[in-house]
Formats: sequence, structure tokens, C-alpha cells
Amino acid sequence: MRISDIQRCEIRPGRLVEWRFSPATVAAAAALPPDPRPPAYIQESHIRTARSVRQDGLFVPTWLGAAFDLPGRADLDALERALRGWTLRHETLRSGFRWAGDDMHRFTLDEDDVTLHREVVGDFTDPGALARYLQDRFDAAADALEWPNLIYAAVVRDDSTSVYLAFDHTNVDAYSIHRIPEEISARYTADVTGEPVSSPPVGSYVDFCEQERANADGIDDTHAIVARWREFIARCDGRLPEFPVDLGLRPGGELPTQKLLCEPLVDADAAAAFEAYCRPCGGSLVGILAATSLIVHELGGQPVYRTVVPFHTRLKSAWSDSVGWYVGGAPIEVPAVPDLESAMSTVRAELRANRTLARIPLARVLRLLGTDFRPTSPDMYSIISYVDARSIPGSADWAEQKAYGLIRVSYGDQLCAWVNRLNEGLWFACRYPDTDIAYKNVRQYVERLRDLILSVPARDHSRLAEPAFS
Repeated sequence: MRISDIQRCEIRPGRLVEWRFSPATVAAAAALPPDPRPPAYIQESHIRTARSVRQDGLFVPTWLGAAFDLPGRADLDALERALRGWTLRHETLRSGFRWAGDDMHRFTLDEDDVTLHREVVGDFTDPGALARYLQDRFDAAADALEWPNLIYAAVVRDDSTSVYLAFDHTNVDAYSIHRIPEEISARYTADVTGEPVSSPPVGSYVDFCEQERANADGIDDTHAIVARWREFIARCDGRLPEFPVDLGLRPGGELPTQKLLCEPLVDADAAAAFEAYCRPCGGSLVGILAATSLIVHELGGQPVYRTVVPFHTRLKSAWSDSVGWYVGGAPIEVPAVPDLESAMSTVRAELRANRTLARIPLARVLRLLGTDFRPTSPDMYSIISYVDARSIPGSADWAEQKAYGLIRVSYGDQLCAWVNRLNEGLWFACRYPDTDIAYKNVRQYVERLRDLILSVPARDHSRLAEPAFS
């Protein structure tokens, strides 16, 4: 699935229809007692940061979403049933938070209390006007500090129907977004054809939050994971790592607006060649991080590349298809070396040594360290993420479905990049501060990354793809 924003996801004119939780559902939620299951640390950190930024006078939308097409003019009743059934399958989507003083308390609706309200917004003939409307609507309806914080929409035409879903980040991660087109399409198709829906139960992210938090609260500041983070942060001059090239920012300046760069990186053959080259050292993730370490040393001159690598925390099969924010981070340090193969060996060793650190939420670690990094920015640190999406159910249909993963690009002072392995090759997306210097350096980074991927010598492609770190 290509990562994009709402302006670049092939929006076409049509009749816009929206679904939100019904007034009866909102009223039922308001009357609920607290759910004793706590928020995940990553949820709490996200919401507290959003509140801090809002109190400083800046509205920073951070929603994620998905877009895909259904064939023909959709049966809206069937689509509504598919959307509701999918929503009920994932408990986090009917769960939210309220403030009690400075404490956050969860509430969770029963399935029977969840209904959707459908509204026909009107006909749009200008794709640009439709894109602007959707962005503004999703900003308001998928707000981290409000509930409900999700919205579904469809643009209906005679030849096709485009479906859009937007969620506050507390409810979803990238894998959750990637699963949406196949799950909802399958439910819709089963409904209109009269076939039974095949969707076995999945684990609840709300239950996962409770388990993960209990585990995290069981450690103290003497734990080995906390000690390793303390040492890493000390070597980052007491901060979490930023992308080590000039982004044209003034120290202490206001939170800048961001821009998005998204484009194909290399085709399927080049992606396969790179994968084969990287396989002995752990796969394409290792290769992307190693290549990045070489490039940022060229561009920024730093002797060591330090970053936090995102990893999923879906460690039990029950969470495999569950919607939620199952992400942790592991720190790595890569000293400057002369070539890609040497850098890959270092990255592989760092990932092997540090990947388990992702199992304890970083927000818990920071609390134990007695500090709170970057409460006025939506991103605590810079990331380079790699996902091999080819094994995700429905991935073979994404191109035909015009399927996109949507990110909201608004404000931020970090560089966050995503490299996705798709059937057609590698896709690159990056949001970065909107400065001339940042654009120049990001453009150079992408071109050098492409050059390095294309430069690897041929190796045997026939062995099984993408090992441990992908």
C-alpha cells in the first residue's frame, strides 16, 4: 500500500457520504462508568502531547487513514453493515478516554450500543475541493482530544466507489491501516452476494494495553532496559535522536509546518536484487538503515548515526490481525564505516542486541528516567521505517483498488520516513519541516538511497525472502 496524504490519493468527483457514531451511541458512551483497563503508555503520551500543543495555541492534526475503491456504485446499506461489523470486531474503536483532573480514564461501549449515522453531504465536481473538504472534515472528526475520533466516508460514482477511513493515531498503526482494504472489501462483498462473513475473533488492543502496562509498571529505574536507554540518550546529548542533517530550523523556533515527499524508490527487480544482497545480514530493513547511516554521514558529517527503529509488538498470534497501536522502539548506533556491507554488519549486530528494548514502552522508560522529551512536538524523535507489505492479506489487489495508507502532514520538526516493499517495488514517503534546506537535504537523501539500492551487486534471488528484521 502506498503511503500518501489526502491530496495525492487519486481523489475523483462524486457524491460524498459520511458515517459517524450515532447520537445514541455518543449518549451511551457519556453515561458509561470507567473501564479499569488503562491506556497504553503510547496512547497516553500521544494524547498528553496533543493537549500540551493545543494549550500552546496550535492545532496539530495527526490522524491516520486508508483509502480504497469498491467496484461500481456501492450498495450503501451493505457498506454500512460492513463498516459497523468491522468496527465491532476491533474493541479499541469503541473505546475512548476522559480526563479526571490530570488522570486519563478509559470507557468502552458494548457492541449492542454501537450504531452508525449516515449522512449524504452532497455532490462534488472538483477533486481539489473534495480533497480540501475531506482533510478539514477528518481533522475535526479524528481529533486526539475528542471522542468519537474516527470517521468513515464514501465517494459514490457509477463506475466505482472510493471508501475513506480516518482515525486518531491512538486507535491504529501502519499494519492496522494496511489490513483495512481487504477486511472491509471482504465484508462488503459477502453482504452483497449473500455469502457468510469469514472473520474469526481477534485479540483486543484494549486487553493488550492492560497487559503491556502491567508489564511495564513491573520494572523500575534499575532495570537493564532503562539503563541502556539512559546510556543511549546520554550519548545523544541528553535528547532523543533527530535526523542528523540540517533541516533549516532555528533553535527554539516555533513548530514548523511540514511537507510530504512520496514517490516510487525502485522497481520490483531492483527491490529483489537489494533484498538478495541484504539477506545474509538480515534483510532489507538492515540494508535501508545501513544505507541511511552512510548517506547522513555524507550529508551531515556526524561520526555516529543514532536512531530509534520502530518495531511491532504483536508478539502473540491473538494480536496478529488486531487493530491498535502495537509499536515500540529500539535504539541503534552506527559509526561511520567505508561501505554498505560494513554498515550492514553493524546494523545487524545493533538490532540483535537492542530489539528487545522495544517491548517496554519508551514513555515508561522516560518516566523512570525522570524526564519528558518534546511534549510540544507530535514526534519525539526521527524515524526511518521499513515494512515488507507483500504478505499482508489483499496486497495483490492494492493497485487495482487504488489503495492508499493516509498520513496527515501538518506541523513537526522531525523527519519521519517510511519505506514500503510492495509487489511493484519500493515506495518511499517522508514528512519533513517545510524549509528550503530540509527539502534540498531530503531530496539528496532520497536520490542517494536510490543510487545505493541500485548499485548492489547481483546475488541469488531464489532463496526465501525477507528474514528476521523485516
